[in-house]
Amino acid sequence: MHNALGIVDDPIFLEHRAFGPHPERPERLEAARNAVEHADIALPRHNLPPRDATLDELNRVHSSQYVESLQRAQGKSGHFDADTFYGPRSVGAALRAAGGAIELVSALQTGAIGYGVALLRPPGHHARPQTAMGFCLLNNVAVAAAHARANGSERVAIIDWDVHHGNGTQEMFYDDPSVLYVSLHQYPFYPGTGAAEEVGTGEGRGYTVNVPLSAGADDSVYRAACERLIAPILNAYDPDLLLISAGFDAHRRDPLASMRLSEGGYADMLSVLQSALPRGPEGRVGLVLEGGYDLEGLRSSLAATLEALGRLGPDRERADAADAWAEPVHEQEIARARRALAPYWKLP
Repeated sequence: MHNALGIVDDPIFLEHRAFGPHPERPERLEAARNAVEHADIALPRHNLPPRDATLDELNRVHSSQYVESLQRAQGKSGHFDADTFYGPRSVGAALRAAGGAIELVSALQTGAIGYGVALLRPPGHHARPQTAMGFCLLNNVAVAAAHARANGSERVAIIDWDVHHGNGTQEMFYDDPSVLYVSLHQYPFYPGTGAAEEVGTGEGRGYTVNVPLSAGADDSVYRAACERLIAPILNAYDPDLLLISAGFDAHRRDPLASMRLSEGGYADMLSVLQSALPRGPEGRVGLVLEGGYDLEGLRSSLAATLEALGRLGPDRERADAADAWAEPVHEQEIARARRALAPYWKLP
């Protein structure tokens, strides 16, 4: 099964429900499932049954006090903040989602699968060490990265292309050189973090990479950021594992943001990132679902991304259909991010 696509999913993820209309709704998971079912994927598929994350696994990135408070909320309903709801099954779904991300990583590490995708709800990258935030209860990708480190991976890279900055993930690894955290996001925008000058602290300086982009960034902008900044860093870092915080809310259809990515733009990004891995992508790339609130934008973008797995280098014919150059404001933003990281990395 080594070259298979591992898929993590569970019925409980549909049972995380708000009391009324909410952007983070069960229909998102149905759209993601549709993408996996109908994508033209040149890999056999292998289902990975998820399990609940253990307390020890959660406590690698979350405080024990927060995990205990989350457990006390099981079976109840309420809000952790104005945006972040929980219902009777929400904590159970969150525990299963974090455990599902761990199972994805474990299968990649053992070689049981060549690539992976985790269709998780609730999403995770805003969840901080001591609190829920921004629709997120547990930080799935951070729990998975910490598990990978505890189980033999020396270096883990997280690329977060959700339109919102993953403040929780950044916070958890801000001083840790064994986890490279990279985020492309709309800025200024929720949650307000992710300036280019946020590069880490202590031994982790240079291992947090932020590419804040103003509204209107399209395929060519994201591709330029990947090729000029992220790919060279990823190549030099040479991670044992690459996890994608795969939010699809930078799609031009998404109602919660103002970016202009197409589904082809996501596929191109993934192909550029895979090509940057010195030892190749097989056995090293896992997608962990984050945001994406237009159902068709989510479905088409995830399908295109899955179809790009193992395809190295961007689809130039499609990429050339986009603008040849980024707008001046976006060129300046990419240049600013390069300046912030230049003391730590050799950039072309």
